[in-house]
Formats: sequence, structure tokens, C-alpha cells
Amino acid sequence: MVSTRLLPFVTACAGFLATVASASKSASNVVDLGYVKYRGNLTYPDTVAYLGVPYAEPPLGERRWRQPLALDTARVSRQAGGEVVNVTEYSDFCIQGSTGGGDAGGAGSEDCLKLDIYAPAGAKKGDKLPVLVYIHGGGYVYGNPANWPFDHWIHQSPNVVIASVYYRLDSIGFLATPELASQGLGDLNAGFYDQVQALKWVQQHISAFGGNPSKVTINGQSAGGSSVELHLVAHESKGLFSQAIGQSVFRTPLPLPEQQKPMFEYYAEQAGCGSGSAAAKIACLRKADVSALSRAQDLVMYNLQVPLTGPYSSFHPVIDNRLFTEYPSISIMKGNFADVPIIVGSTSNETLSGGSNITEALKDYFPQLTQTDLEQYLKVYPASDFDSDAQRFQVATGESDVICGRHIIGLAAAKKNKAFTYRYNQPVNNATSVYHSSENWMMFRGTSTGFNGTTTFEPQTDLDRAFAEELIAYWLSFVRTGDPNTFKLDQSPVWPKYTTKGQERIALQEPKTNDLTISGSNAEQEPALESSRCDFVASKAQRQQA
Repeated sequence: MVSTRLLPFVTACAGFLATVASASKSASNVVDLGYVKYRGNLTYPDTVAYLGVPYAEPPLGERRWRQPLALDTARVSRQAGGEVVNVTEYSDFCIQGSTGGGDAGGAGSEDCLKLDIYAPAGAKKGDKLPVLVYIHGGGYVYGNPANWPFDHWIHQSPNVVIASVYYRLDSIGFLATPELASQGLGDLNAGFYDQVQALKWVQQHISAFGGNPSKVTINGQSAGGSSVELHLVAHESKGLFSQAIGQSVFRTPLPLPEQQKPMFEYYAEQAGCGSGSAAAKIACLRKADVSALSRAQDLVMYNLQVPLTGPYSSFHPVIDNRLFTEYPSISIMKGNFADVPIIVGSTSNETLSGGSNITEALKDYFPQLTQTDLEQYLKVYPASDFDSDAQRFQVATGESDVICGRHIIGLAAAKKNKAFTYRYNQPVNNATSVYHSSENWMMFRGTSTGFNGTTTFEPQTDLDRAFAEELIAYWLSFVRTGDPNTFKLDQSPVWPKYTTKGQERIALQEPKTNDLTISGSNAEQEPALESSRCDFVASKAQRQQA
């Protein structure tokens, strides 16, 4: 029994220890950036999610359609007033466009230039943990980083820091007309400049989260994979990353601003700004309510009178002679791209084209292809090479739309540095084919994205979760060491390097049994016929504008 004379002392000690414990707990999910302290959400005992950390000034008012300004850290500090700022909930995502499925876009905010940062609990400056910067997909038209959370990645491997980028989309991020640049009325590719600014912020501040700015891997899927490809060749991105992972690289044409002008004119008219000079229209659009812009960008996508089709009928990156001076595939095949280790791959059965007519679909996707080009496609993809007309259509369109980015980038990267390629071969929920984005469902807890930034997280089996861990281990091993094999799971096969001679890759898939202790993945040779077809696709890059 404790003496009553000692109770005040015991009580004081208990209070002190409780305070220390509380401070220790707080410190594990509070980061000090020098100009502000942020409190994140302790989503696992070893994982903190700092959600909606600003990396640039809000691109509002006159900043609409201009490069983002670097974050005014003095302003952020003043607004914090010495208090720790909570960043424990997902912030507003960027204004969404339509998915093309008949839905209307418009959800979100223009004040969206944020990062979701996931770090080990208690990580601190000096830990020098490798960093993954993730760029979401969505055709440059839609996408919400909250739909692809990384908490479980850090929980599985609490020795990396991950930052997921919000960037301006659709017309808000990629409005294009020649006068925007030539008359100094704004900046082309504003949404891509957002990504560049995010990478610059990471270079300056990720060390506070325990990250190493000299060990940054950029990673993205679909339009995010396209963004990774563009960062490899973009003049403003040099030195901002040291490794790259491109998943299902969206080989969208990069038109000239002149080729987007009809779309701009229709957009301005639909937003109520169709009168006067280009300068007058842009000034009007800057003052327009975002709801009017959202309706106008949806009308562009669905209006058949605009003399543009396919990827030309949405807002996305263009050749601007600043960031991009030639088409990315051309730059990459010339060797004019960042000399960094690379992973690049695609799913087994993806295409971004619809319909059943190969030449019509290709012409919609790549409007500059000639009749001669299209006739050559039919010869390179003869019906005799395929089991069905549907398979022929999928391969003939899908290789140009997405799949051949694996061969084109992998082959060029192998000439300069380490390269690894993959074929993702696991369908979602017993689907008959391995469609575009199938790996996202597996790697991000069964995410199934919907309209206006929404998603549904569908249940996964124990086998799915085991396979997801295998994928995450490969990815984060590459982030940590530049090699997916160093920290792979014990049961996982060695992922072979992709070389100019060997052209080996890995097929990523679940085992045919429910045994969680084995892997279904295996190394395989890139088929010679696929290689030759992708060489043909690469030869059309100039007119594909890809």
C-alpha cells in the first residue's frame, strides 16, 4: 500500500509519464516542415497519412490556366498561427470531367493542388527513406487520389514515403489554343506543370517526413503512366526523380495547340464566352463560374459537331515547345530521355478503343494516320493470327493505344540503364479478360472507380490480398533499390531484366490454387510476333503524335 504522504509524488509522476506518453504518441504523427506543423491520421500503428498537404498556391482567379506558383510558406505559417494543423481527412479533389459513360462531371474544387503523403509513424528528417510519387490516371480528365490509398503499402513496408499528387484536370488543367501561349494569356499544359511543382515541393520538403529527395521514384497508371513517360522527356522535370514506373502508358496523341483550337472555340461558346478575340474569350473564361466551365467541357466531349474525334475531343497535354518539343515516343526512341532505372508494363487484354472496326477505331484515336497507314495495320494484324474478330480488334487497337508503350520504353531504357517489364495477367472477379486498370483493383483494396471522384472498395479474397502483397513487394523493392527482386517475397520468382537481346519479362498472376504460400507469377519471353508488331507501331509514332 502506498503511504498517503507519497500520493502527491506518485500522482505527479503518473501525470508526467502520461504527458510523455501522450507527447510521444503525438510526435509519431506530427511533422514539422519548418513553416508549419501538420498532424496526420495514424491509420495503422506504424503508418501515418497526411492528407491534403498543399504544394502550391491555389490556382484561382487570374491564376486559372497558368503555371502554379510555388507555395507561399510564409502565408501558410501565418494562417496556422503557431497551431498544429490537422490533415487527417481527404481534401477536395480537382474538378472532374465526364468519364465518357454518359455522366456529367463537375464535382471537386479548383483549390486542389495538394499531396496525400503516407509515411512510417515517427519517421523523421535524416531517415533518408526512398520516396514514391504517384500520379493517378483518368485520361487527364478525371481522377481522385483518395480512390488509390497507400496506407497498406506503408504498413507492409514501413521503410518508404509515398506522396500522391492532385493536379488540375480536363479544361481546367489542359485548355489549349495557340493564343494562350503566343499572346502571353496563360500557359499550355498547366495540369502537367502542377505535377512538376509537386515534384519540386517533394525535393524541398519530403525530408521532413523522413524521405530522401535524392531517391524519388515516379509512378503512374494509364494517364498517370503517360505522365511518367512525359516526365522522362520533359525539360522541366530533369533532376526531380531518379527512377520511374509506368503502368499501361496511355499513348494519347499530343496535338499541336492549333489542332485544339476548334475545341477551344466550341468550349468558349458553350461557357458563354464565345464573342470577341481570343484574349477576350480567355478573359471571360477566367471570370466564368466553374459550373459553367464544367458543363462546357462535358459538352465538348459529347458534341458530335466539333470536327474532332477520339483523344482530340478531350483536354490533355499538347506539344508546347517548352515542356515538350517532340512527341514522347520519338524522343524516347532517339534516346533523349532521363537515364534512370525503369519498370514498364501493361495488362494482357487492354484497349482504350471501342467498336469492332479496326481502322475506324484507330483513325478515331490517332486522327493523323493516313489511309496507307490503316491498310498497313490490317496487313500487320491479319485475321489468321487471331482466334476471333474480337481478339483481333483488341490487339490491333490495344497495342497502339496502350500495350506497345511497354516495348518502346522498355527497349530504349534497356540501352541506357536497368529495365524491367511485365504483363499483368490477373482478371478482376473472374472476368473473361484482363482489362485496363485490372491491377489497380488488386493493389488498392478492390477499388472500383465511378463518376465524379467516387469509388467502391469491393471485397477481396485471402488469395487476392496475398497476391496484392506480392505486387506491392515488387514495386517497393524497386523504389528502395532500383531492382524489384531485392526485397520481393520469398515465394515470388525472380523478375528478369529486360534487355535488348533477351527481352524477358514477368507475367504477374495468382496461382491456380488457394495455397497462399506459392506464387502464380512466372518469367516469360516477350513473343517475337508482339515485338515485331510493336516495332511497326513505333514506326507510326510521328503520325500517331504519341
